[in-house]
Amino acid sequence: MRQLEMGDAWVLEPTVFPDDRGSFHEWYRGAEFREATGYDLALVQANCSVSRRGVLRGIHFADVPPGQAKYVTCVRGAVLDVVVDIRVGSPAYGQWEAERLDEETRRAVFLAEGLGHAFMALTDDATVVYLCSAGYAPKREHGVHPLDPALGITWPQGIEPVLSPKDAEAPSLAEAERSGLLPTYADCSAHYQRLRSGEFSG
Repeated sequence: MRQLEMGDAWVLEPTVFPDDRGSFHEWYRGAEFREATGYDLALVQANCSVSRRGVLRGIHFADVPPGQAKYVTCVRGAVLDVVVDIRVGSPAYGQWEAERLDEETRRAVFLAEGLGHAFMALTDDATVVYLCSAGYAPKREHGVHPLDPALGITWPQGIEPVLSPKDAEAPSLAEAERSGLLPTYADCSAHYQRLRSGEFSG
């Protein structure tokens, strides 16, 4: 697992074994995950989304604690997956990193609680599956507009973004910070430390 520059997010680059029947790969290994992050992935919910080309989902995040960590991969087609540091006080606040996830490389991205997540479908029927450390809780979940000019995320050219009404009405990063929606780096760091110490934090 390769750590992203912002920290608290990793990319899995698995070895894929193809043959005349298809292919096989391991997209999650508990020992390697723990070695990279310092704790085990608490699996509470697994989601699957199917998107047509151009669909842009996010930037989504949840209140910390407990937050919602995500382990994401694309099992059909391709997406541009983006992790955004929205933790107020973080050295990397406002920065983002992107990884292409597709059915060929079989990469996966893990982002810890408090980081923002978004992706754009690069193909029709792009199918994304992700493991979550917490269940869906509407009152704890929020968004930042993925086309916020201040963030300046470089989405693929030549693809018209398709947003849900909720995502289209999401605040900018600055607006979300002013309204107190964003998690703090201090709260997130404390949460990660509790995970590494083995304390169950909900």
